[in-house]
Amino acid sequence: MALQKTLKALADPIRREILNMLKKGSLSAGEISDKFSVTGASVSRHLSVLKDADLIRDTREGKFIFYEINTSVLEEAMLFIADLKGDNDNV
Repeated sequence: MALQKTLKALADPIRREILNMLKKGSLSAGEISDKFSVTGASVSRHLSVLKDADLIRDTREGKFIFYEINTSVLEEAMLFIADLKGDNDNV
């Protein structure tokens, strides 16, 4: 079930862009939202899907919530895909 949530979360281009942004370091919800032309509520929903798939973690600092990427889940997905390909040596 975890892999299914991961792949579903990765299927959306906005969520993939959010992950690309977070690989450079943690960002607040507002900083993430500022980069997109969709509503803040839409970005919040994307963040929720990523969090539910355990692809990101959040930390509250005062009135702000900061998000960071969780690479361990991505590594599990990569291992699964490499196993399907039959070439685990290149992961």
